[in-house]
Amino acid sequence: MFVDRYTIECKAGDGGHGCVSFRREANVPQGGPDGGDGGDGGDIIIIADENISSLTNLVGRKHWNAERGANGQGCLRSGRDGADIEIRVPPGTLVKDSSGEVLFDLNHHEARFLAAKGGGGGRGNKHFATSTNRAPREFERGELGESRTVMLELKLIADVGLIGKPNAGKSTLLSRLTRATPEIADYPFTTKYPNLGVVRIGYDRQFVLADIPGLIEGAHAGVGLGHEFLRHVERTKVLVHLIEPIPADQSDPMTNYRAIHEELRLYDESLIARPELVVVTKCELPEAAEVAQQLEAEIGRPVLRISAVTGKGLPDLINRVFDLLKVAAEAQHPAGENAN
Repeated sequence: MFVDRYTIECKAGDGGHGCVSFRREANVPQGGPDGGDGGDGGDIIIIADENISSLTNLVGRKHWNAERGANGQGCLRSGRDGADIEIRVPPGTLVKDSSGEVLFDLNHHEARFLAAKGGGGGRGNKHFATSTNRAPREFERGELGESRTVMLELKLIADVGLIGKPNAGKSTLLSRLTRATPEIADYPFTTKYPNLGVVRIGYDRQFVLADIPGLIEGAHAGVGLGHEFLRHVERTKVLVHLIEPIPADQSDPMTNYRAIHEELRLYDESLIARPELVVVTKCELPEAAEVAQQLEAEIGRPVLRISAVTGKGLPDLINRVFDLLKVAAEAQHPAGENAN
């Protein structure tokens, strides 16, 4: 099961109460106050962990309650602090409040967000002693820990996103280029959730590739699982648009390309400005050449032809992707840019 949105209730630990105590020992007359302080309540911290791929590990646990601080004791003994709770989520997770406002973007490994702060411990009566009040019975109660409802929403962090209609060959291509093992079959909507894989060439070149589940007309408005799929495209730097030359549903490849392009535009105008490679799959079919020519005439740039089955065109595709990623990186961090 893949979960990319989940709401949790966070309750940090309350602080422990301060203690009222007086020192009583033989040969120590009028020992005075010695009440210790209460311990601080535990925090609830959300941490990005690259070893986790979805929010599935949170399912079944809506309420997260951190430990309260222990009360202070006599002999100036402070109470133990409550243990913190760490909630680990995948990098790329947005933390939102109950109104939908983004509180924090956990966009890299070990990024941390304090979801709920534990209450401070109360002071013992030792702190209230004065020259005129040498036997104070005052103390402080521990502060209440924070309570907060947060919604966690995962937007995959991938360098490259594979987009296209159902059965365009995205999962097959992902499995061919990476070690990912997505479900593959001959019927539409085999992929129910995004899959990630790492494409490596040599020892020093690699990129993360995401298979975005098939989009359909109306996806920008939530038709099917449009929003569930489209939001995973937002963080990608390069899009690889796969076109099937003979769609299983007898639709027109050109119409399919225009439909996906329009869905991206309607969902987020900036997506159509992303670097895009248009690729005709299953190039071993005779119809593939004609479809590629028609696409080139329409978009005014070269269209790649590949076959995930035979491997034809895959090296060229990978090299083109690397080139686009390099250009995107240079645009984001121009040479000589002052880091300060």
